[in-house]
Amino acid sequence: MKFGLNILLLGGLLLSTIQCAKRASPTGGPRDTIPPVLVNASPKMNTVFFDKEEFVLNFNEYITLKDLSKQLIVSPPLNSSQYKVYPVTGASKKVTLKLLDTLMDNTTYTFNFGESITDFNESNPSSYLTYTLSTGATIDSLYIKGRITDAFERETERFISLQLYPIDSTFSDSVIYNQKPLYVTSTLDTTIYRFQNLKAGKYSIIALEDKSGNYFFDQNMDKIGFTENIIELPQDSILDFRLFKERSNFFWDKPYFVNDHHIILAYYGDREEEPFKMVSDVPESFESLVTKSRKTDTLNYWFKGAELDSLKFELNIQDSLQIKTVKFKNPVPDSLIIDKFTTGSLRLQNKFELKANLPVTEVNSDQLIVTNRDTVQIPASLKIQENYDRITVDFNVIPNDRYQIKLLPNALVDFWGNTNDTLVFRTSTKKIEDYGNIFLRVQHQSPYPFIIELLENNKVIRRYDTPVEGNNYAFELLDSGKYRVRLIEDTNENRQWDTGNYLQKIQPEKVIYFWKEIDLRANWDMNETFNTSQNHPDLPESATASDVLEVPDNPIQQ
Repeated sequence: MKFGLNILLLGGLLLSTIQCAKRASPTGGPRDTIPPVLVNASPKMNTVFFDKEEFVLNFNEYITLKDLSKQLIVSPPLNSSQYKVYPVTGASKKVTLKLLDTLMDNTTYTFNFGESITDFNESNPSSYLTYTLSTGATIDSLYIKGRITDAFERETERFISLQLYPIDSTFSDSVIYNQKPLYVTSTLDTTIYRFQNLKAGKYSIIALEDKSGNYFFDQNMDKIGFTENIIELPQDSILDFRLFKERSNFFWDKPYFVNDHHIILAYYGDREEEPFKMVSDVPESFESLVTKSRKTDTLNYWFKGAELDSLKFELNIQDSLQIKTVKFKNPVPDSLIIDKFTTGSLRLQNKFELKANLPVTEVNSDQLIVTNRDTVQIPASLKIQENYDRITVDFNVIPNDRYQIKLLPNALVDFWGNTNDTLVFRTSTKKIEDYGNIFLRVQHQSPYPFIIELLENNKVIRRYDTPVEGNNYAFELLDSGKYRVRLIEDTNENRQWDTGNYLQKIQPEKVIYFWKEIDLRANWDMNETFNTSQNHPDLPESATASDVLEVPDNPIQQ
């Protein structure tokens, strides 16, 4: 008994010794979250009478440069060929900017590195570090700050350029197309900006989504925001901008051949009713039809009734009428294909739609058979939509039903007289309980009429473009999901949103988004009040918030 107890005690002692001898894996300590700290600069910050060929920034740890071409903002602007920044690759405890060109006299320069300077190990950025120098006797100290919002979209792009032009005897509004600004800054990855180190004087200012990074307004690709009036420093220090895309200047691309009945006329910009003319000599039997592509900026020119090897078109190109010849070669074969455009369940307030790859010009509703869940045939008709590429199948839709849609041959006939084979499509509807309703009361004080749009996944699914009595808007029989509401002030009463124009000094029509996303569930009624003067609590989500967010004195720009 005593011997057994000794053995037990000895075993416990050995086990305890073994456990004490175990070694834990090192944890490495907490993760480094501290960005690099600037120790000193040579020459020092805010140096005047600067006449050196470079400046050096020294840090307390090894750093590396990331995305420098986008993050570094120099004002007044310098081309990338006018300076070089080191280290190009690898790690160093210093950043050197070597000047390869002469700076302007009596000018304050700022170099905002954005978030390009990061520590080597953890990539913690030294945010918005700015180096300022002057080639004259003083450092300019005036500033302008404000906020950028998109005039139409709910979300605003980042990295918007702010550009300042001095008003002198040579100034004209066209400078933004062909002359670099005197001062430039950027919102970087925010929607607020701050110009600093500015001189007193009169200026013109724009905000620009400068996609090519050339400091010029490229009207066909860039968004722009502007103020109608000249600004004067130091009086004007807070300015907000609404970014918009102008209607692009129109011009034709070269037309090209698809096959012996199809030519594509491509263009850029807003065509409206820009004319063109087919000018080839063709027989009286020749016929043509024009449709608009729904995906690209192109017109489809369809034709029949003649055997040809080319066609000529008269187009207005660069303010002159030019003849473009399309020669027929390497045809792409095609034939009439009909498919359903309506996918998923058929909404109770919608019609079933078909789509065609070739223009459909005739329909015969006698060749249409629509049956319901009980295989009972119900009255139905076919209708060609305006662009000849979609067909509406019109029949009475009721909840919780299934439908078979059969098109017999000759139900649809294309431009060349070809018809469909027998086609069968199926669709169904949900129960009333599967839908929800949104009842929206709008309170908006404005002398102008307005448009109300309901959006799902940024797509307009319902809209009211005329006033509703009592401003009570009903959106009924909606699928469950998340919805947004958008109000558009229809200043010119044309029932659509109109963009602005810089040269004509026209601002875009005002757009306000309801502050919250409406989460609609099946069999729910949502009652909401959209008061545009109290559009809160999430005010920054509104695309038309006019108050400027406070910008910290530690600048994020320049």
